[in-house]
Amino acid sequence: MARHVKCCRSWRSKLLLSGRSSNDTRSLLFSLRRSSHSFAEVTRTATISPDRDHTSASPVNTGGGLSFNDGKNAFRSKTTWEIIRALAIFRLCTFDILVNRNKELLQLGQKILGKHLFRKLMKASFYGHFVAGEDQEAIKPAIANLEKFGVGAILDYSVEEDLSESETKSHIGQSAEDSVDPSDEHEKYKPHEEFADRRKGVYSARTYFYEGEEECEKRVNTFFKCIDAAANASQDGFAAIKVTALGRPQILMRISEILNQTQYFFDHLASDSVLMDKIGNSVARDKFFEGLKRLGVEMSPEEANRIFDLIDTNKSGDIDAIEWHEFLTPQLKLSQLFKAKPLGDEKSGRAIISVLTNEELVQMENMANRLTTLAEHASKIGVRLMVDAEQTYFQPAIRHLTLDLMRKFNKETPLVMNTYQCYLKDTYTKIQTDIELARREGYMFGAKLVRGAYMEQERLRASTIGYPEPIHPSYKATSKCFDEVLNAVLEETKRGNANVIVATHNENSIKVAINRMHELGISPQERKVFFGQLFGMSDAISFTLGNEGYAVYKYVPFGPVEDVLPYLSRRAVENKGLLKGVLKERGLLWGELKRRFREGELRYNPAL
Repeated sequence: MARHVKCCRSWRSKLLLSGRSSNDTRSLLFSLRRSSHSFAEVTRTATISPDRDHTSASPVNTGGGLSFNDGKNAFRSKTTWEIIRALAIFRLCTFDILVNRNKELLQLGQKILGKHLFRKLMKASFYGHFVAGEDQEAIKPAIANLEKFGVGAILDYSVEEDLSESETKSHIGQSAEDSVDPSDEHEKYKPHEEFADRRKGVYSARTYFYEGEEECEKRVNTFFKCIDAAANASQDGFAAIKVTALGRPQILMRISEILNQTQYFFDHLASDSVLMDKIGNSVARDKFFEGLKRLGVEMSPEEANRIFDLIDTNKSGDIDAIEWHEFLTPQLKLSQLFKAKPLGDEKSGRAIISVLTNEELVQMENMANRLTTLAEHASKIGVRLMVDAEQTYFQPAIRHLTLDLMRKFNKETPLVMNTYQCYLKDTYTKIQTDIELARREGYMFGAKLVRGAYMEQERLRASTIGYPEPIHPSYKATSKCFDEVLNAVLEETKRGNANVIVATHNENSIKVAINRMHELGISPQERKVFFGQLFGMSDAISFTLGNEGYAVYKYVPFGPVEDVLPYLSRRAVENKGLLKGVLKERGLLWGELKRRFREGELRYNPAL
């Protein structure tokens, strides 16, 4: 903690709303406490390369004319040996027995070959294709090569813990208290032992497990190194972090549960089954009073008017979801004051809005402080911070923590960027809310858009435990959501209030983004819209975009061979799943290899 800066606004201090009377707030909240009912939802390291001079590049190709079928331009950065290696690796990824048993085969290879020969073999094959090198010095040639062809580097120290399944179960823990939530989502935010190993069914995202506060501090130092590497590698860097690496995941589940319960209470105040996170919905003064009475809240008319006026910050005469969000979600300790009985149950005294124990409050504050420390450090050296999305039962808390960072650090530039998973049914509503929140509070909005990495696991967990499935029913529906979310952020970008990272390997989604940029008049040279793909994958997309002057970046992992094996394992499985894209990539690689043979360019050297 020695390196950590003290949070300017700790979680404990957030009990009082800024600009509001502390006595009034306490009085009104304790009035709510007297209610006879209860209530309950509102609510890697990436380095962006320095702004490159694109004046010497080809004229920017906008609209539908952009093609990702030119193998010669797409693979100008590769030697012929690298093309042959890529073809061999993509071919190996089509064999089920190799992919499904890749972990066992890697372990067997280590035992048979020994450390030295195994490292040489990996560097000549999978490691060499998907990983740039072992340390910050070793990856410099790879970064320079990308930069030469108009592509930035997204650096990530990809060392991972390789815990056994039994070890993951020992970290699961239990909720501190048994709260009551009449909604179907209650069980979603409870830990379940059969899903303790969050790696199952997840192939494109890293998983961290809680191993104590000291280990969290070590991870902060690792993130510091990654942020520093981002700053050293470029003038304008990005660093991606995972919140589950910085604290106990069960705390995130508890916070998410409380946020869910808070929204549930707002829904009941509105006497409406429609989710009140939608911007167009609101509660008028008279409906607010009726809702309080219906919930059995004992409050005088004067007190009710005062609490309404506190929440109605724009004095419009009604409370919308944004105002409710602003009033409650930054102050989780308010839940300690909300100790009413559950809806429709006069006998039970359990709270619908849960209470964090003192130990949990400390752990929550430690997690928030670590995030703030990283953001402070990134801000000082000019590196932006991307907060990765994770499982849905963590996501309300992660979203909440990230928005809180945005409030502090995004005053002039979108330093902090939240990740939005477009395979989730509520993503479009959430991003609309977050954009509006940024407008009202006067900070810049930052977003990274992905389809999502946890689909198989999310569906299995929902069906097993028994809560509504959060995932869109089809890939088509997910793509529709991606396009809608993308359009919303691009429109806000055009207004000068946002930046967005389009992190996808999907050609159609990239073309949609480019077409919409053209329609809105957003120039690639403004460097407000970024594209990202993984190192060793979708080179035809990345290098075509770079050649055309767009801000595009490769996610470049680095780390010792033995320590990045879990990462390599995921890449093997992911390439098997991305069959259509990989088949096209293989076709383009074959075409370029044959072209070089025909034209006598087998000795082509991209360094010259």
